[in-house]
Amino acid sequence: MKHAILWATILLLGCAPALAREPKEYDSDVIYEESKIPHYDLPPLLVTAEGKPVTSAEQWRTVRRPQILSLFSNLVYGRVPEPESPIKVEFEVKKTDPKFMGGKATRKDVLIRFSNDKGKAEMLVLVFVPNGKAKPIPAFMKHSFNNTHGRDFDAHPVHRGRLRNGWPLGQFFERGYAFVAVHQQDLVGHNETSFLDSIHRLFYKKGQSFPKAREWGVLAAMAWGATRAMDYLETDSDIDQSRVAIMGHSKCGKATLWTAAQDERFAMAISAQSGCAGAALWRRRSGETLEKMVTRFPYWLCRNAWKFVGHEDDLPVDQHMLLACIAPRPVYVHSATQDTWADGRGEYVSAYHASEVYRLLGKKGLTSESLPPVGQAIIESDVGYHMRQGGHSVDQYDWDRFLDFADYHFKNKK
Repeated sequence: MKHAILWATILLLGCAPALAREPKEYDSDVIYEESKIPHYDLPPLLVTAEGKPVTSAEQWRTVRRPQILSLFSNLVYGRVPEPESPIKVEFEVKKTDPKFMGGKATRKDVLIRFSNDKGKAEMLVLVFVPNGKAKPIPAFMKHSFNNTHGRDFDAHPVHRGRLRNGWPLGQFFERGYAFVAVHQQDLVGHNETSFLDSIHRLFYKKGQSFPKAREWGVLAAMAWGATRAMDYLETDSDIDQSRVAIMGHSKCGKATLWTAAQDERFAMAISAQSGCAGAALWRRRSGETLEKMVTRFPYWLCRNAWKFVGHEDDLPVDQHMLLACIAPRPVYVHSATQDTWADGRGEYVSAYHASEVYRLLGKKGLTSESLPPVGQAIIESDVGYHMRQGGHSVDQYDWDRFLDFADYHFKNKK
């Protein structure tokens, strides 16, 4: 009966726009207290599907990591199918502004077009390159809630060094970084349910009109778009493709981790308050849970994920394994004290357990299962973390720490 009600709710919400509300006020069944977290056992990272221990970097690379990525593809985020018709990809720099933000940077509006006999799609990627810096230059790429087609990416008319959306791009320019923005809805709707107007239709087989149970959902489509933006960056001589960090907040933080796990061209991942389906552990069932996610946003994940609602312990993976798949590349996780929906404790513990793989690969991970003091960032590590006071947002303190982490790994390490 419980699952019948759940699927009815999914179908109902699948036909309606996502509700923007503060979950804590409405969900009396949500766990926020640590004492109420159920007992759980995490799936082992360094044991293969055949039960053999993983004791070398080569075993991790060639056996265990591919197994984990396959499980996430088939059971959580969904696989990108092979299209019946090859997809043509075209890059066009539509506009260049060398005097952006009073001459601090050059802005490039880059249109990426996709087409085959099933249809067309396009995405607008914005690239901001600081002037007066030696090229090629390292970059941050951000999965963005802000529309790259709108005014949010104009320089702020009052606050110097910031965009209209508040991002401190001037600070990135001063510290020697380019910045790239990819809009999360260019290729797929925020709460897409039909996928008939999304990038998916270019991949459909004859007669197909909806993704199969193991095929990609919204988050995987966002990740695919970021990889195509990275394809463009490989053609841009201003950008150092070996030093590109992928980042995102909330839903975009979830997509960030799946992007980085799959595409090893990204040299760093920064996940801000990504919570459920991001950095936080499924098995803790704290804050947002799988059930809460699929009833609000049914197709952010693939349909196979629905099978584990209320049965998270049966999932053969948990999110510490996703973070581990980014190794040996640096990963940074950000939480906040009031963002209990994202389960900051679960995000940290996930990063702590992922550190087991970082150590196997000769990198530095988190050494204590206890959270660091609020406002004390872990920077000089391949697994970074901070929790700050406040709620669900990216504040100036967070931007500063992200840049510190990038400086440590991209500039200062010998």
